[in-house]
Amino acid sequence: MGEHELREEAERHLRALAGEGARLRDDQWSAISALVVERRRALVVQRTGWGKSAVYFIATALLRARGAGPTVIVSPLLALMRNQIAAAARAGVHAATINSANVEEWDSVHEAVGRGEIDVLLVSPERLNNPDFRDHVLPRLAGSAGLVVVDEAHCISDWGHDFRPDYRRLRTLLGELPEGVPVLATTATANARVTRDVAEQLGGDALVLRGPLERESLHLSVVRHDSPERRLAWLADTLHDLRGSGIVYTLTVAAAHEVAAFLRDRGHEVAAYSGQTDPAERLAAEQALLDNKIKALVATSALGMGFDKPDLGFVVHVGAPQSPVAYYQQVGRAGRGVERAEVILLPGPEDRDIWAYFASLAFPPEPVVRQALDALAAGPLSTAALETRVDLSRGRLEMMLKVLDVDGAVRRVRGGWESTGRPWHYDAERYARVAAERSAEQRAMLDYIATRDCREEFLRRHLDDPGAVPCGRCDNCKGDHRAAEASADSVRAAELRLRRPGVDIDPRRQWPAGLKELGLSGRVQAAAPGRALGRLTDIGWGNRLRQLLAPGTPDGPIPGDLFEAVVKVLSAWDWDDRPVAVASLPSATRPELIRSLAARLSEVGRLTHLGELAYTAGPPGRQHNSAQRVRALHHTLTVPFDAQVPGPVLLVDDRVDTGWTLTVAAALLRKAGAPEVLPLTLATTT
Repeated sequence: MGEHELREEAERHLRALAGEGARLRDDQWSAISALVVERRRALVVQRTGWGKSAVYFIATALLRARGAGPTVIVSPLLALMRNQIAAAARAGVHAATINSANVEEWDSVHEAVGRGEIDVLLVSPERLNNPDFRDHVLPRLAGSAGLVVVDEAHCISDWGHDFRPDYRRLRTLLGELPEGVPVLATTATANARVTRDVAEQLGGDALVLRGPLERESLHLSVVRHDSPERRLAWLADTLHDLRGSGIVYTLTVAAAHEVAAFLRDRGHEVAAYSGQTDPAERLAAEQALLDNKIKALVATSALGMGFDKPDLGFVVHVGAPQSPVAYYQQVGRAGRGVERAEVILLPGPEDRDIWAYFASLAFPPEPVVRQALDALAAGPLSTAALETRVDLSRGRLEMMLKVLDVDGAVRRVRGGWESTGRPWHYDAERYARVAAERSAEQRAMLDYIATRDCREEFLRRHLDDPGAVPCGRCDNCKGDHRAAEASADSVRAAELRLRRPGVDIDPRRQWPAGLKELGLSGRVQAAAPGRALGRLTDIGWGNRLRQLLAPGTPDGPIPGDLFEAVVKVLSAWDWDDRPVAVASLPSATRPELIRSLAARLSEVGRLTHLGELAYTAGPPGRQHNSAQRVRALHHTLTVPFDAQVPGPVLLVDDRVDTGWTLTVAAALLRKAGAPEVLPLTLATTT
């Protein structure tokens, strides 16, 4: 078959996928031809909505018709997988997926692949290193695949805004493919550095097809407010005027729930969405937005890559993402199938604090990494057991192990990890360069907020788009900036919502593994459910609390407004038995703050003031994981008073992070005679 006949066949598949009026773009055909005819590796960097998925579905149909094996698509999100399966069906391609949400279907999917009934198999990058999948399924797939697709390929590069360690395992997969198996990598958000990095990982002769990133439907604007209350009130007022349905992005899970609750109070049909939302609820929320049954999803970045709603009318950000590239990717969800879509950024003063927190989760320093490698050198360990030997939080420990796995220093096995014994180099220079790149991206985001030039051109230049020119549509180009005023009624309602005190503190229920020698194992029977005034990540009390607890803020007595709010928390506390006494934890940084809070609560509530717990040798240094923290507290924290009282004891502290300090303190108070312990803090980080 000649090139003309092959293209005609490709065009027929496109019409089945996208409608009778659809025609292949030149770069779409170039990519398809490279994959099907030349069996090459290709990287396609094109704007959202350009039709990258059409390339791999059409290439799959053509390759399968010529006897090739199934296509394996590595896809990062469940939402993306669901959309791709539906799109594949329209193209006459039978797709299936293996992911964490359909474990019960894995065996039948594997069998269908073996029988040749599956044209496309979608897998998550995390699945690539599941021991059973990696050792038994992946070799068969690699040997029989007709095409391998890496979707959202910017995740491969640690220079990218959304680097994921699991994606780096693809280098191993690509290296094990038989000669002549084509590979396609696709992304909408890769600057020149990320493009070079991904192309190098594909192979030196990879075809790179990069197009302009202009989105003619997007109308970008920035609206600044002098308080979170006015920002939220403005959003509630403006949402009525925005056409269609859309997405309201927030930077944290707490903010997503706070904003969604307020918008519902103001009469809007919205739902909160985050990575912590139950999978069934996430699916239902996505469908409600797709069906225009709700005005908006109030979401974290968990609703991002691959969510496909062509008529999405707006994207609003309550808080700025930490890079222009990440921002442009998220706003690219809007306006794919409508002539005009509103893109509005509502920056806040807390944005930089949240960026700093995410930056603190970077790759650990070399001594900590060596500590983990030395521990694994003695034999395989579960993640929980390794946590007792390495001072990292569970999340950072797992991220570090994934990187070490990709680097060949450790290997995931059933039940945990083992050392490979291979030499490993800590690339401090590269980690420092990546950290510097992240800082530069954050500064660029602040520049975007402040710029008086074209906003779309600014974003496209940060993606190294050579065709970037003024858009003529954004608020700066048109000189038409949105007014920041909000109705007095909405402002009052927002103030009441954001100043509503009280957040639950869930008690720890299980002691960390590996502490049996301390007599700590199994269920915890110490603290009852507690309360905090607010979350540090909230857009209401969070701003006030972050300022109070910031390292440079001097220690002092509890401010009057905060004490009044704490009293309201206590008044609304639905406890079984009213507390009869109050005790406080010793604070190395805020001793006067906590002592004054306990003393005033004792006076106002007529509670017995038991005093302050103590450290036998000074407070322990900061530990980052549960086992290390509990071990240190067990050896140093004491109760220097008699806690035998006829009712519950309020246990006061300035903030709760992991919850282990409150848990150990509560256990000690119970041992000293307290019948029940009710934790009370000013702030919580969760």
